[in-house]
Amino acid sequence: MASLLFQALGSVGVIWGFIVILVQGIGIYKIFRYYSSVPIEPVSPSLPKDEVPHLTIIRPAKGLEPGLYECLASVFHQSYPKDKLTIYFCVSSKEDAAYPVIQRLLDDYPDFDAKVFVETEDPYLQGDNGHIDNVGPNPKIRNLSRAYREAKGDIIWPLDCNVWIARDVAGRMVDKLCGYRPNGQRAKPYKFVHQLPLVVDTVTSMSSLNAEGQTLLSGSAVTGGSDAQSDVNVPTSIHSRSWAHGGGRLEEMFMATTHAKFYGAINTVGIAPCIVGKSNMFRKSHLNRVTDPAQNPILTGRAATLPKGLDHFSLFMCEDHVIGDLLWRSDLPGYANHGLVWGDLAVQPMAGMSIPAYVARRVRWLRARKWTVLSATLVEHGVESLVCCFYVSFGFTTVPWFHETLGIPQTWAALWYCWLVGVTLWMIVDRVVFKKLHAGQSIYIDEHTPSFARGAGRGGAEKRRFSEWFLAWLGREVLALPIWTWAVFLGTSVDWRGKRFRVRSDMTVVAIDPEDENTDALLHGERGSIDNHISTARGKID
Repeated sequence: MASLLFQALGSVGVIWGFIVILVQGIGIYKIFRYYSSVPIEPVSPSLPKDEVPHLTIIRPAKGLEPGLYECLASVFHQSYPKDKLTIYFCVSSKEDAAYPVIQRLLDDYPDFDAKVFVETEDPYLQGDNGHIDNVGPNPKIRNLSRAYREAKGDIIWPLDCNVWIARDVAGRMVDKLCGYRPNGQRAKPYKFVHQLPLVVDTVTSMSSLNAEGQTLLSGSAVTGGSDAQSDVNVPTSIHSRSWAHGGGRLEEMFMATTHAKFYGAINTVGIAPCIVGKSNMFRKSHLNRVTDPAQNPILTGRAATLPKGLDHFSLFMCEDHVIGDLLWRSDLPGYANHGLVWGDLAVQPMAGMSIPAYVARRVRWLRARKWTVLSATLVEHGVESLVCCFYVSFGFTTVPWFHETLGIPQTWAALWYCWLVGVTLWMIVDRVVFKKLHAGQSIYIDEHTPSFARGAGRGGAEKRRFSEWFLAWLGREVLALPIWTWAVFLGTSVDWRGKRFRVRSDMTVVAIDPEDENTDALLHGERGSIDNHISTARGKID
């Protein structure tokens, strides 16, 4: 009986392994196909003037991020027609460390339709006719709210402040969203389009630049802390340096290997929404429609009581996923669901992330996703190299067919040998994929391209020798299973902008700090002076 059980488990392990390999193969194929050369020039910027859609770019900012000026300035260097472009920056207050950088940008580019919105000056949230709880606790949505309400045109492009984009990205994003193709052809338009994110750890290059570069290595830059004045020192000790800044390398590794492969594959198959809220584009009219219960029958119960438009998502932790999921599930005839803009990378420079900060970030992601895609989260550990290769190796050394046909011994020694071979091959594939994405071959290079976005093979400042790359790869793989176990089974709370919250099954959050007990009451539907179940808890969304 036990033998039959082991054989059944072994068969499941082999089948699972081949599924994972197939999915990864799809993602790898797409990466090599679309990120090996610069994409073709966009169509929309060259359309007749009255046919070019107006585009509003909204960039929420918080603290001094690494390369903040270059990232924010990238929208001013777009090939999209200047008179069809509106750029809104958003900060929580004028005391935010990002505010002087934004003011400098507005001074440097006076010919653009650009301005900065300050949350503390929003009449909808402040003053006689406003109320601070008119928008929920999600700080990113609160930041974006006024810019969304005052957006010009229908197309909205929320773009994180720590993301750099190449010259033609705006045009290609609009092309994908609207279905523009060369030679006057049209494709089916999309409800929602996005980019593949790529993290570049810049501790080595930025710490050796100059005083300005050191200033950007602030604690708030990467860990989400509010102290933008505390510089990050790079320790001389290898152990201390790895602990204090190794999280950036782990995040860089994750985004360029496991995440990139599965992100590309899932967006190719298109069986479910798979997005990261770094660079997303959609229509204001669509979002207003799908958040209106009178126009969208899938909004029932509590969801039907929430505000319309972007403010509808101000109570949720992962607003990017919730927005994409609602658009995906809502009926908008004539529009495809989500489209990944292949070839264009949303490049995020990173510096100063510690290993504990990386672990906390991954736990936060997993605990939020646990309630939105429970089945996928429960099996997610099985797509990592160490676990997946063990499943397959167990099958190879347990199922009789492999012993009888291929002569694989049914011993523990054979199992671990197969596992080691599998992990080694997996590592080689990850090395190839990492080098492909970090080569930057699909990025258009011009005089405005910063060193962190040029790619390792095109003059970029960050290059990874195999020895240091291998240590980062091994560290990430070893941490993957403990992080998953901790996040999924050992709690529901997350550290969110200096406070502790419990993630509920509907992806809203409940403050578990004593002073925020009123938040718990509101989130459970007890009504006070505010009608839309808005919490007073504050936090930060990445």
